[in-house]
Amino acid sequence: MIKTILSALVLGLTAIASAALPAAPVHAEDQKPEQIHIRGSIVSYSGSALKVRTREGETVDVTLADGWELASVANAAVTDIKPGDFVGIASLPSAGGGDGALEVLIFPPAMKGAGEGSYGWDLKPNSSMTNATVADAVKGVDGRTVTVSYHGKEKKIAIPDGTPVVTIAPAINDDLVPGAVVFIPAEKAASGPLAHQVLVGKNGVVPPM
Repeated sequence: MIKTILSALVLGLTAIASAALPAAPVHAEDQKPEQIHIRGSIVSYSGSALKVRTREGETVDVTLADGWELASVANAAVTDIKPGDFVGIASLPSAGGGDGALEVLIFPPAMKGAGEGSYGWDLKPNSSMTNATVADAVKGVDGRTVTVSYHGKEKKIAIPDGTPVVTIAPAINDDLVPGAVVFIPAEKAASGPLAHQVLVGKNGVVPPM
């Protein structure tokens, strides 16, 4: 389940490697559904229907696909980030140069390499998501700066004090209570968002991505 959830977090974000190849005809059956991210709090849940009040103030009816998976997030600490770990870091360009983290997800070891790279992300305007291996983590004047590597490139990202740092944890359907915060990577469908995975906040920890 955890592997499925984490795969969903990078779905639609990976740059298509074939883009560098000569263009080929695109057939309707080859087109993948558009991916959207739903962030908000649960209004109600019943069977395969999840009603969510989004952070934008809209109420959205999400259909849960057959075999959908559920997980939560658990608190971690900056000091848990070690060289060799694979992480997903949402960040924004800093005024003084470089990037500043908005949140950090520490991937389980089995997911090392998932969606490796740095891509646009919709947590905030101009934000990006970097899935990469930690090369080193050193304490700086303004908090911890992590150097991560992906596809032969390196990127330094500052992690200010108070930045959410989480990892994946188990969840059950009973956790889908009104008011619980969710992050849902979904497909845009004619009938509304279709979700194969849901991340739900519990024990006071909310999905920060």
